[in-house]
Amino acid sequence: MIERLLTIILPVFSVIAVGYFWGRRTRPDMSQVNRISMNVLAPALIFSALASKSFDVRADAVLMAGAVGIVLGSGILGWPIARLLREDPRTFVPPVMFNNCGNMGLPLAALTFGDAGFSPMVAMFVISNLLHFTLGAWIIDHGARFGTLLRNPMVWSTIAGFGFALFQPPLPEWIETAFKLVGDGLIPLMLLSLGVRLTDIAWRDARLGVAGGIACPLAGLVSAAALWAVLDMSPTQAGLLFLFAALPPAVLNFMVAEQYRQEPGKVASIVLVGNLLSIVFVPVGVALALALRQ
Repeated sequence: MIERLLTIILPVFSVIAVGYFWGRRTRPDMSQVNRISMNVLAPALIFSALASKSFDVRADAVLMAGAVGIVLGSGILGWPIARLLREDPRTFVPPVMFNNCGNMGLPLAALTFGDAGFSPMVAMFVISNLLHFTLGAWIIDHGARFGTLLRNPMVWSTIAGFGFALFQPPLPEWIETAFKLVGDGLIPLMLLSLGVRLTDIAWRDARLGVAGGIACPLAGLVSAAALWAVLDMSPTQAGLLFLFAALPPAVLNFMVAEQYRQEPGKVASIVLVGNLLSIVFVPVGVALALALRQ
């Protein structure tokens, strides 16, 4: 078990470390790289995974419902913690709700479960992102406009991917291969970007960062345990649910907070310290996933 655990976790953290040390040395401007990731590579990956033959939208509906349950459950648990810490819930709650299922969840699912886990994790990643751009934006700003969501390339790739998954129209092999080639570039690039982002930790908000970094995976795991008790899931699906639940706060939380000017410095600290603490919580999630799969 330990050897299998290290085989899954060490490649992910090694690529993040490369990004961190490269970022410390060169201080690169990652804005264009992140824009390409969000507008080109992520939509290609989403479409490729959802339209693939290994993804069954009907069979994995329970996992997508589980992702919704973890996001909402984490928000419910995070709200009183924010009050206890005397922090604005609009700052603290979204990073607890929305985890790093893109940068970290996708490679971990691929390494843990192979193709059988990768496509379902993409679906959970899509559900989490859609909730982030709607419910998450509304939590921060009740007057947020959701019309911009319809202009997001990830939304269109999601609609197209689910359409192909449901109706399975013929798709030329060369088009399928092209989408997969582009989408496969997202995972290493996101891990490198996460490592670069870790160079910007604001230690003045370290206390809040530790609190948020612990609250996110713990609230997720508590929610996952409650959902596991009521949802009819296969061992692989249960493992994916707990792996999803144990992930740290998403980097996207910082970008959304910056867009709405909702204390982005504090949110950045929660995200970055939380991703450092993933050294503790991610092995727990992977171990649970492997144990449930057996």
